[in-house]
Amino acid sequence: MIITTATTTLNKFQRAWSIFHKLPACFSTSTGVVSLERIRNIGISAHIDSGKTTLTERILYYTGRIDEMHEVRGKDGVGAVMDSMELERQRGITIQSAATYTMWKDHNINIIDTPGHVDFTVEVERALRVLDGAVLVLCAVGGVQSQTLTVNRQMKRYNVPCLAFINKLDRMGANPSRVLHQMRSKLHHNAAFVQLPIGLESNTKGIIDLVGQKALYFEGDFGNIVREDEIPRDMSVEVEEQRMELIEHLSNADDIIGEMFLEEKTPTEAELHAGIRRACLKQTFTPVFVGTALKNKGVQSLMESVIRYLPNPGEVDNFALQLNKAGEEKKILLHSARDNSHTFVGLAFKLEAGRFGQLTYVRVYQGCLKKGEVIYNSRTGKKVKVSRLVQMHSNNMEEVSEVFAGDICALFGIDCASGDTFTTNAKLNISMESMFVPDPVISMAIKPKKSKDLDCFSKAVNRFTKEDPTYRVHWDNDNKETIASGMGELHLEICSGRMEREYGCEVAMGKPKVAFRETLASPVEFDFLHKKQSGGSGQYGRVTGIVEPLSHEENTKNIFKDETMGTNIPKQFIPAVEKGFKAICDKGMLAGQKVSGVKFRLKDGASHMVDSNEISFILAGQGAMKQAYEDGVWVILEPIMSVEITAPEEFQGVVTSHMNKRHGIITGTDANEGWFSLYCQVPLNDMFGYATELRSSTQGKGEFAMEYSCYAPAREEVMEDLITEFQGPKENVEPSKKRGRR
Repeated sequence: MIITTATTTLNKFQRAWSIFHKLPACFSTSTGVVSLERIRNIGISAHIDSGKTTLTERILYYTGRIDEMHEVRGKDGVGAVMDSMELERQRGITIQSAATYTMWKDHNINIIDTPGHVDFTVEVERALRVLDGAVLVLCAVGGVQSQTLTVNRQMKRYNVPCLAFINKLDRMGANPSRVLHQMRSKLHHNAAFVQLPIGLESNTKGIIDLVGQKALYFEGDFGNIVREDEIPRDMSVEVEEQRMELIEHLSNADDIIGEMFLEEKTPTEAELHAGIRRACLKQTFTPVFVGTALKNKGVQSLMESVIRYLPNPGEVDNFALQLNKAGEEKKILLHSARDNSHTFVGLAFKLEAGRFGQLTYVRVYQGCLKKGEVIYNSRTGKKVKVSRLVQMHSNNMEEVSEVFAGDICALFGIDCASGDTFTTNAKLNISMESMFVPDPVISMAIKPKKSKDLDCFSKAVNRFTKEDPTYRVHWDNDNKETIASGMGELHLEICSGRMEREYGCEVAMGKPKVAFRETLASPVEFDFLHKKQSGGSGQYGRVTGIVEPLSHEENTKNIFKDETMGTNIPKQFIPAVEKGFKAICDKGMLAGQKVSGVKFRLKDGASHMVDSNEISFILAGQGAMKQAYEDGVWVILEPIMSVEITAPEEFQGVVTSHMNKRHGIITGTDANEGWFSLYCQVPLNDMFGYATELRSSTQGKGEFAMEYSCYAPAREEVMEDLITEFQGPKENVEPSKKRGRR
């Protein structure tokens, strides 16, 4: 016992000593600043329960950032470091993305651990917006799942190079070859194994490095001793075949390896590493790694690959938009040099209410920011002094005196919104492209249970809406109630739970309401004159044009187009017409839902030299839309969700029957060793309460995940119910007339 304790203490001392010696090595000797080549900004992204947080916990342990490893659902009551919120530890899920930084082999690595639930998809959006590379984690059993597809789309949106890590090799039913096939068929990645597992499920022993042609075994109590050995003889044929497959796939993505492949030359280890890096940076090839984070196998080799294959901030082109004197926007390339030779430019990508006020996460894209400097918000023009500058390790802060291009830091006491650009030169007139924020798809009435908690309720709402752009709260004047909107039932449930835990404010939630939309089915012309005379100066405004539907891909937005010629409508009144158009779009006249997917083309009109003013053309724009409602064919759209259900095969008939009852359209099925996956498109309005139904009908073994897919026309009976609820029952009126049809 004494020997074991002494050995453990010695191991901790040796790890701490090695980390202490590593720290200065990555700094340039002249300036004390980490060189650009030794920085990586990466995100860990995946579907629910693929092992993202467990993987991050292992990375932090092996790099010496933490002294002990804890599990996501650990029995010790501590939980994973990156799940700092009490709700996260209680539920065993990640709710907020958490940032940290660590050192590995003289490299400074900034890591953001992101949630897997689609309800918190904005956390993934803003993380990928500011990162240079990502690790896409896949479960060796589940493979490519619904949220994996979403994360993949987000990576493509921001051009983020990625590595794939097939986790959970120790689970029953693990099949990495099937996952690789799904990556090629579903994600359309040119992917190939760079590593192979030695054994699967309970027999997982280690991994084989195909590039270096060696076996790696992870020994010691926590897998921290990596032992290299020869490839097992019974795997030599498989290794040779998979290495040739790797070279073949890489030759399709990289010209140099391609030429060698055609000349039938075998690339050396160094040439293969260089080829994988080039193809990975161009996003034409995805190297696939394997391991099991829970059993401490494969994590160190993944970290080696992050340094070897993912880009440093200097290898990624970051652009900003700059306004010239003529008011035109032009793209300019930002400089990634880690010095103060260029003006500081940073993007606020996340806001969080901390113990000491608002915490603003900033990615530095250019120049240097020092503690005590004054910075300007490009959107508001306001200036503010940087009183505190910190780097985050989950919910712990570490003070720093300066940050440079490529760093991720946090500021205190900065009043801003998510997506704002900061600079030290107010005259620069520069702004970064902001991130994509999806619209909420579900709403519920919300109110505090006790009237004395109104003040706390207001504070909580202000904080959550500022932190999370997908969580929106507004007052419904018609029903006299507060409405909270979000990305799903779990999203709204988590926010109400946080109100009770963090603010002591218990809230009551109403029934879920779906975010329906109203849209036009076919073009309709308008010619509307607003004229009012009541002594003195009156009101006069005439508008003519066409309201037409947008394409299916654009049916979530509205477009106003000024096509007027001459000065029949003075140019200063055009924005007023647009304001009137948007006022009707905020709340439609068919069922009281927002209008989307329409284009308002203003072609001509008329004005009066005395009576025409801004309010006249606002009312004229509103009148034109009302006329379009009377004369046009309008329909109601509803959000359609992509649903993926996984359950044992004996319940396939029951699950399929439930989906048919809920008006789902089945798009595909998949079977895997006694389990099946059902893929379908289902209206969100029909998905409420499905979690309970699925559990009860599959003996608690079934699970499902869903994400927003698109808006599509609602069924006839749904439309009739919404119209009747809004307009009231109308006797002796044909249903088509209720929808504004002629």
